[in-house]
Amino acid sequence: MSVFEFLSSMLGMRGPEAPRRASGATNAAGVAMPEYDVTDQAPVDMTTVRQSDGRMSSYPPVDRWDDWVEYDSRAWPRKVARRYTLVPTICFNCESGCGLLAYVDKTTFEIRKFEGNPTHPGSRGRNCAKGPATHNQIYDPERILHPLKRVGERGEGKWKRISWEQALDEIAEKMRKSREVRRDGIMYHVGRPGEDHYTNRCISAWGVDAHNSHTNICSAGARAGYYFWAAGDRPSPDYANAKAILLISSHLETGHYFNPHAQRIIEAQQRGAKIITLDPRLSNTAAKSDVWLPTWPGSETVLLLAIANHLLQTDQFDREFLRRWVNWDVFLAEAPNVPDMPELPVGEGSFEDFVACLKTLYAGFTFERAAEEAGVSIHRIRDAAKAIAGAQGGLSAHVWRSASIGNLGGWQVSRCLFFLNVLTGSVGTEGGTALNSWNKFVPKPFKKPPAFSAWNHLHLPHEWPFSFFEMSFLLPHFLEEGRGDVDVYFTRVYNPMWINPDGFMWLKALRDEEKIKCHVAMSPTWNESAWFADYVLPMGHAGERHDLMSQETHAGQWVGFRQPVRRVAMERAGKPVQFTHEANPGEVWEENEWWVELSGRMDPDGSLGIRQWFESPYRDGELISQDEYWRWIFENSVPGLPAAAEAEGLSALAYMRKYGCFEVKRTNYVPYEAGVGTDGAEVDGEGRVVRGGEAVGVVIEGEARVGFKTPSRRLEFFSRTLRDWGWNETAYVLPWTLKSHVHPDNIDRGKGEMLLLPNWRLPTLIHTRSANAKWLYEISHSNPIWMHPEDAGRLGVITGSLARVETEIGWFVDKVWVTEGIKPGIIAMSHHLGRWRLAREQGGNPGMTALARLSEDDAGGHRLNILEPGRPWKSVDPDTSRIWWEDVGVHQNLTHAVHPDPISGAHCWLQKAVSVRRAQPGERHGDVYVDTSRSMAVYREWHALSRSAVDHSPDGTLRPYWLKRPLKPTRESYALPEKPWGRG
Repeated sequence: MSVFEFLSSMLGMRGPEAPRRASGATNAAGVAMPEYDVTDQAPVDMTTVRQSDGRMSSYPPVDRWDDWVEYDSRAWPRKVARRYTLVPTICFNCESGCGLLAYVDKTTFEIRKFEGNPTHPGSRGRNCAKGPATHNQIYDPERILHPLKRVGERGEGKWKRISWEQALDEIAEKMRKSREVRRDGIMYHVGRPGEDHYTNRCISAWGVDAHNSHTNICSAGARAGYYFWAAGDRPSPDYANAKAILLISSHLETGHYFNPHAQRIIEAQQRGAKIITLDPRLSNTAAKSDVWLPTWPGSETVLLLAIANHLLQTDQFDREFLRRWVNWDVFLAEAPNVPDMPELPVGEGSFEDFVACLKTLYAGFTFERAAEEAGVSIHRIRDAAKAIAGAQGGLSAHVWRSASIGNLGGWQVSRCLFFLNVLTGSVGTEGGTALNSWNKFVPKPFKKPPAFSAWNHLHLPHEWPFSFFEMSFLLPHFLEEGRGDVDVYFTRVYNPMWINPDGFMWLKALRDEEKIKCHVAMSPTWNESAWFADYVLPMGHAGERHDLMSQETHAGQWVGFRQPVRRVAMERAGKPVQFTHEANPGEVWEENEWWVELSGRMDPDGSLGIRQWFESPYRDGELISQDEYWRWIFENSVPGLPAAAEAEGLSALAYMRKYGCFEVKRTNYVPYEAGVGTDGAEVDGEGRVVRGGEAVGVVIEGEARVGFKTPSRRLEFFSRTLRDWGWNETAYVLPWTLKSHVHPDNIDRGKGEMLLLPNWRLPTLIHTRSANAKWLYEISHSNPIWMHPEDAGRLGVITGSLARVETEIGWFVDKVWVTEGIKPGIIAMSHHLGRWRLAREQGGNPGMTALARLSEDDAGGHRLNILEPGRPWKSVDPDTSRIWWEDVGVHQNLTHAVHPDPISGAHCWLQKAVSVRRAQPGERHGDVYVDTSRSMAVYREWHALSRSAVDHSPDGTLRPYWLKRPLKPTRESYALPEKPWGRG
């Protein structure tokens, strides 16, 4: 008896079935399990690659991708050979844009698996768990396969299947009617875009202010801080070459581009770089760090400025860099006029006077003060400061969400963090921190539509002139106040009622057909918000669509090409495909083709001026195809690509279909030092090179340089913008500390109040898109309350006990996990979990969502009660009957009041837990209660912190023009309205 036979008999395992030959193409996803053909061909050896960290990896050689044979591991111990065509694509399960290779059966065209693409410059053939789980998403038995239209009341769960033709005609007609009378009636609300320009180009072509994003619940705080410094809204650390790596929160394992970044962080550590992490939670990142600083949330700026002060007082800073690139002369001229600025030794205005002022300004930020306010040991702060001081030119630092999005004034966290980059001269250097635009490459498409003449005040109201970006999480509150309505509301890969704070306010808005007249949910799977839509349109996953992606994963530039892999495989086999939904499962489409067809029907005769932007550059008057669109870009807009393709005897499009990516630049260091031509330009009194009324560079030591895209073209330590728009205090015009709403002064621990940390990620989940990925949910399916033993003892709870957490507007009940990995006085819950559905057999996978009931009273009280936890269920996938877990988490976001930061517009996620106690009889796991009247009251409290452009705009506009918007309207559209909302 063989080992396999012995184990099979002991464990009751069935042996593998004899391989069967496939008869032809199938399309099983969502309705059956895929089948794969067998072949008599023998496999060949893989290519061995030595990674930069010394590891050895093996991949199929590129010249065999079109006809690859390997043994089926699931057929073991038999040697069953399968034959595939390998199609490169891009993962869509976070924003990293990692490369994937789809193994597509050459007979059935079913996808066997997704693995890493070794030619991808960012991910380098490696993927996290989320990449291979794309296979789960494609073969999800509960996925939506056909367009649906609501036939009952919103939220009643009654739908009928319609054709794409009907969906196109009906939705295009509604859009046309809106566009004929207004330019702010269409709204496109996107979560993770997963692409770099296509949809934004469509919106611009419509001539409406329609773009709405999730940025203000994600990264608005960090973006604002970086932008005020350098006109770059994201950092791009060169981790691989860093001497010191400074991370705020769990970036190593859960950061924005965590797989490409994690590779390089660990490689740097192995070469001697020190990792320093600020996080009140013992995350995997903290555990891997050389110095872990478990700071009290909101104290991060104090600690960062203490390190800055140390660098200044010990003269361990890059004087030359500061002298050349910081607007120190502006500071010396303007600082004495700041009302609360301490007396400074400005002297005669020399650079040395500036240094003396810095030392005076920040002298109060001592290690002792930082240790006390942050609640960390002083020796750890000294260790961190020593590592940073020794990293001159090589400090890689990053913050994205965490403290910058958690705290009132969190935008100062990124501003103070970047201050350390400036002081160490680590801006765009080898091993330093660049701006995202230096490492991200976005090619230009054909025929760019002009800027639109519109301003949607539901997106960017006058009270938040610096918002990064649209105040999207406040949409239901704005609608409740009567600020406007929406004719056609698209949600794409976005679940606003679940992911946003104050979700019951979203429920109210989504049910109101007068405020949101038509809701189109573009989603590959069911979610809580789509249940209240008028149309649900199934759009493709990572291997079912075309997109371009580029991210700032390292010091170079690259562009990646997402492809619908079944379509590409069929076309390789000589089977023509006109539209991607012909190759995808069911009738699943891709947005790109949908937008073209929708726009064409929105303006069939061209009278609105829309159709022209969607017509082919190769076929007059006809709508553009995907091949034509990408062909033009790859031939005309990606430097070096046509030549690389020609060297292989390929067209540029064929090259990208073959490799799925292209490296534009290997490195791109200190681009601000590049020279700029002065022909036809003049140099103004501040040394800026001005051409056509716009500053395009700055003179540094007699040489015209590109500089930064700030108003001064230099790094702005002193912000004239904030001063001129009504924020003329030291704590705003300079990198400084702002008192958080969860400062210890605001958390009365003596009364049982605690701080709720709700905005940290799990590395295996994907915001609201994980609930159809069985592998990922088996790894992570619950979000218990992390609680320190000291607090658990005080409350009388142990691991597994139920606790009731009360917030400003409601409460929820969850299980406790007692751990020393969280700071006393803080409780923490991941925000990924707690998915629910309202119908037993529809609206979500039973193993990943709980069956729930919604109820409400006449006074604004709303309840969510769990009727049934996660469970196994019978489907075409036998794995669904093997679900062994029940706990699928608790939907805590419903109980979070909105906290709009007055500067960045970010929702400040950290919550005061008014009380935390052991759950009482009748309070069950997953129960949620919210008082929406209290929701509006808290919204008004935070609204009162804002300073409106109506009162403070220096030039009669709604927003400083130099600040970024995803889509900028015309300059004329920036003018303050004659009758601003709320002003009579």
